[in-house]
Amino acid sequence: MTIKPVVDRKVRLAFGSAIAIMILVGAFAYYCIVVFNENNRWINHTHEVLDNLQELRFLIQSIELSSRDFVMSGDESRLKSYRTSVAQAEDSAAAVTYATRDNPVQQREMPSLAALLAQRSQFAESVIRLRQTQGLDAAVKEVEIARGDRNSDEIYTEIGMMRNEELRLLQRRSADSQWQLDETKTVLLFGTVLGLLITGAAGWSVHRDNSMRALAEEALRAGEEQHRMDLSGVRDYAIFTLDPQGRIMTWNAGAERINGYRAEEIIGQNFSRFFPPEDIARGMPEELLRITAANGRHEENGMRVRKDGSRFVASATITALHDAAGKLRGFSKISRDLSEAKDSEAKYRGLLEAAPDAMVVVNQRGDIVLVNVQAEKRFGYRRDELLGQKVKNIIPEGFAERLIADDARSAAEALAQQIGTGIELSGRRKDGSEFPLELMLSPLESTEGILVTAAIRDISVRKAAERHLAQMEGRYRGLLEAAPDAMVVVDQAGDIVLLNVQAEKQFGYRRDELLGQKVTNIIPTGFAERLVSDGLRSAEDALAQQIGTGIELSGRRKDGSEFPLELMLSPLESAEGTLITAAIRDISVRKAAEADLVQNVQDLNRSNQELEQFANIASHDLQEPLRMVASYTQLLSRRYKGKLDSDADEFIAYAVDGASRMQRLIQDLLAYSRVGSKGGNLRDISSDNALQQALQNLRGVIQDSGALVTHDPLPTVMADEIQLIQLFQNLVGNAIKYQKPGVPKVQISAARNGAKKWTFSVKDNGLGIESQYFERIFGMFQRLHKREEFAGTGIGLAICKKIVERHGGRISVESQPGSGSTFRFALAEGERKS
Repeated sequence: MTIKPVVDRKVRLAFGSAIAIMILVGAFAYYCIVVFNENNRWINHTHEVLDNLQELRFLIQSIELSSRDFVMSGDESRLKSYRTSVAQAEDSAAAVTYATRDNPVQQREMPSLAALLAQRSQFAESVIRLRQTQGLDAAVKEVEIARGDRNSDEIYTEIGMMRNEELRLLQRRSADSQWQLDETKTVLLFGTVLGLLITGAAGWSVHRDNSMRALAEEALRAGEEQHRMDLSGVRDYAIFTLDPQGRIMTWNAGAERINGYRAEEIIGQNFSRFFPPEDIARGMPEELLRITAANGRHEENGMRVRKDGSRFVASATITALHDAAGKLRGFSKISRDLSEAKDSEAKYRGLLEAAPDAMVVVNQRGDIVLVNVQAEKRFGYRRDELLGQKVKNIIPEGFAERLIADDARSAAEALAQQIGTGIELSGRRKDGSEFPLELMLSPLESTEGILVTAAIRDISVRKAAERHLAQMEGRYRGLLEAAPDAMVVVDQAGDIVLLNVQAEKQFGYRRDELLGQKVTNIIPTGFAERLVSDGLRSAEDALAQQIGTGIELSGRRKDGSEFPLELMLSPLESAEGTLITAAIRDISVRKAAEADLVQNVQDLNRSNQELEQFANIASHDLQEPLRMVASYTQLLSRRYKGKLDSDADEFIAYAVDGASRMQRLIQDLLAYSRVGSKGGNLRDISSDNALQQALQNLRGVIQDSGALVTHDPLPTVMADEIQLIQLFQNLVGNAIKYQKPGVPKVQISAARNGAKKWTFSVKDNGLGIESQYFERIFGMFQRLHKREEFAGTGIGLAICKKIVERHGGRISVESQPGSGSTFRFALAEGERKS
């Protein structure tokens, strides 16, 4: 009687322990399922980031191709594809940023990637603007010099680094998921063994032991059924089991969605029906099962076929299943549709079709696997005539050789050396005709290995232009080499296209160091500014004004030393537009002589007494014989013009002009000397009356130029009336003379400056003056323009400066090139106000 309660207690204890163990095992199994689902979610997230990175790479390639197409064609309508790709690239980059927001490693890389994308976009925009504004050659030169492809390489490298980080995460998360699965199996096995041990320790009978085992098996079956129900609800992965012969035994919702078969249609069928016919013919399904049975597990990516016959790329993991005795009882297979994420294949195909160039995708065997409509047009084939064919049918030589140049390199290594470089080869059309082309290669990773995307551009027009340039260079080189001066030919983009041996000697460079370089390397400032000095003139108009005149600038030798030079520009028409031939002469000796002359004049300025003596001599001893010379030369010109030979007429004209200029120079020097020193002869003067007298003296100039001269009421000041009239006359006359095309406008005004001062302003809308010349223009004999452009002696503003200083003031100028000038000077207020 007492044994039964003890036995019952043992039974209850053993039964309770078994139940507790099953509850713990079940709870742990549920926890493992939760963790497994979480791991799967992170694995899916990693695949999403990888898809975004691949899409971003495709869009960068599309930006490069569409911008290049516009540069080559100039067709504004083709910018639509470029703008679309830029917008999509920005969206894709934002998607990458958002998707990696939980990854500090990736987030640290995003600013660098964003900066590189901005540089790529800026570079493409600059090339497009150059194409729009300066033409094909300027854009091509910019591409060749700036090497925007280096930026693309950096972008691809940055994307590759981020992709490697995601692949590392994918590997780790997959390993965690596998570890979790293995741990679940271990715990389930341990729980079962522990239950059996507890049952045996309790000393139950065989009947009771069998009953307990049956209960455990039922619980296990229930767990397996629950696990099967959980798996059946997974839709992102195809999960099914096979018997040892490859017949399908179970089928989940993901398998139905991905492959298109319902469970009742596919269970019992061989899984080989998911493979393409060519793989079935090679025995690939049986080979996969054989490898898995031998190794226990096998992973592979390959092409699969759905129920409707469509193909897709799948990633599959096959695991061998064994019973307790180690006998193979079947296989489990988990697969994922790699081409499904965001319809990447359709997007890639769309990018191919949107590309302006012919696009051909080739596998490592040299077979064409994808083409776009431009490739059909370029080579004259229909798409079905190209797909599956060897690429050598359309590019006979050089394509495969560029990928693998020797046995020491893999295809990936050989391809990496070609990325971003244009490969010039020959293409063959369907009709047998050949044409020159340029290839741009890009790697494309796929489940079949590395594919090669080739952007193909017909360069027949460019080759013809290069031949023409070579002919032109040969034609003009002889002329350039015979010139005694340094000769440099520059295109509208400022690039040096031709030069002679004198230019090499002058600047210290070898010819190959200058060809293709910017002319600003040897003439840093002033060259381009002289061609287009303001926004009102085209380059041709500005150049035409410089032809035949010497432009004084500074040159820079290879060693960094600078020297003064004089340019003589000439236009040269060519197939590439108007080129500029510049004859360059070193004027260091002449400048040294001029410096000595200027020093002498400055010494003269510092000695008023000597200048006054000179003025007296000029007034009496120089003007009289000069008037006689001028009178007789003018008489000779009028009486004998046309009666002598042409040389005599020319010589007489030179004499008349020289005598007239000498008279003007002496008159200006006398005017300068008469200003005198500060103080004396100052009285109350109406500046309004002085201005009216100056305008009366200038009435001929005002009428001839059509100038509009306006002024405000002007005050009474302390001044020398004669000198004030001359001051106004010089400033207004200069304002009318130094004008750009249009109506000259001059405004004279005065404003009170303190209690006893008036500041006068003479403002014009003329050519303007660069800031470095503000002080220089008030010196003796200082000119900013050639005598052939504007007549004068270079003394007028020096007279103005001396007049103002004699009145105790200071004269200054404010100006910008092309925006006019304003001259200001101050005078003391008179006792009577006007």
